[in-house]
Amino acid sequence: MKKSLILSIAIVVLALIVTGPLVANGQKEAAAQKEVTLNWPCIWVGEDAKASAVADIVAQFNAKYEGKIKVVIEEMPSYDVYDKKILAQISGGTVPDIFTLKWTPDTRDLYDSDILVDFTKDLAAGWGDSFDKSVLNEVTLNSQTKTIPFEIAITPIWYNKTLFEKAGIQGFPKTYPEFWDAAAKLKAIGITPTSQMTGGANAWTSMLWYSHIMASIGGPDVWDKPLSDPIFVQGAEILKKLYSDGNTTKDAIGGGPAIPSGHYLAERTAIFCNGPWFIGNIRKNAPEVYKVTELTSAPAVPGGKSGAQVGFIQTLLASGATKDPAKREAAVTFLKYMTLPENVKRISIESGALLAPKFTFSANDKVDPLQVKFVEAQKNASFIVSHFAGKFSASVVQEFGPALDKLALGKATPQEFVQMLQDANN
Repeated sequence: MKKSLILSIAIVVLALIVTGPLVANGQKEAAAQKEVTLNWPCIWVGEDAKASAVADIVAQFNAKYEGKIKVVIEEMPSYDVYDKKILAQISGGTVPDIFTLKWTPDTRDLYDSDILVDFTKDLAAGWGDSFDKSVLNEVTLNSQTKTIPFEIAITPIWYNKTLFEKAGIQGFPKTYPEFWDAAAKLKAIGITPTSQMTGGANAWTSMLWYSHIMASIGGPDVWDKPLSDPIFVQGAEILKKLYSDGNTTKDAIGGGPAIPSGHYLAERTAIFCNGPWFIGNIRKNAPEVYKVTELTSAPAVPGGKSGAQVGFIQTLLASGATKDPAKREAAVTFLKYMTLPENVKRISIESGALLAPKFTFSANDKVDPLQVKFVEAQKNASFIVSHFAGKFSASVVQEFGPALDKLALGKATPQEFVQMLQDANN
């Protein structure tokens, strides 16, 4: 009996010795495989054109990485609310696991902090081949790439081919002297030539026109020049003429974004300027205008460059820096998945957006014809420059509209217009 008891105790001890490490290792393995949750406050929800595709892509990712990584979308349908939330979090020193940003001077300032994940090594390991080098170079500062370019845009000149034909205009003018002649012909048949605006956060439509003008005058490096350079006054003189002699609508002065777009959709104007995000609007609200809309580059200033497009990185993907290597790896894994060719192509087809990661349309893809024209315009551009608002400080951008208001009303000369921008920059 005594021997039997001793034997039993020995077996139990041996079992503990053998299974103890196994249990401990199993606990460590379970801890290592614990699902990583990534929070994504997302603007591509609700009625947004990208909402359906993004939701499906996230669902597919979660299914593929079930038990390992889970992306949770926090719906943020209001862009204003979203911007305030992200700004507050950045100010507080913490940002979400996944989020989007605009490429502005303020975004560049974030590169000086440790608040964002640095993707430089990840991109160098092969991921970077998914992007055009020039686009990656744009978001690389001091050899660090802390944001991923996702949505890009060009903002070409739109024009109504039918109205041009009625006015006897063959094709879009190549130079500004030709443009003013074409404008006179449009006015002769009762059509206001261009859609402009001085209101809104940055006088968007007219700011884009000014950017096109400056691209022709100053070339690819135009924004490297200081506002004191005489070329900015030269550009303002042309901008002023767009507001003179009936070349735009009377309500352009003080008008917000709905003014220029509304006139173009109603065929009260023949020329408009905007990006690919407007495709859905024109297709839905003015199908006849949609069918006769062509895209082109702006006229060239005499002696200036021709064929340029104004484009920019519209949306960046980013990830909040973390000390948890598993969370960092999970975030990179998801962002790589978001930028796969098949995923970005789906988002592009469904929304009409132009996206930075490389992909190609096939003959069987149901691509919007106007979107194809955007792709062709981007491909055929002699060069692409950013718009004015993407290259100057927020104070200068905010001054652009009020200064333009005075220029359009004749209360400021082109020199005084530029001086107001310079004063805001000091």
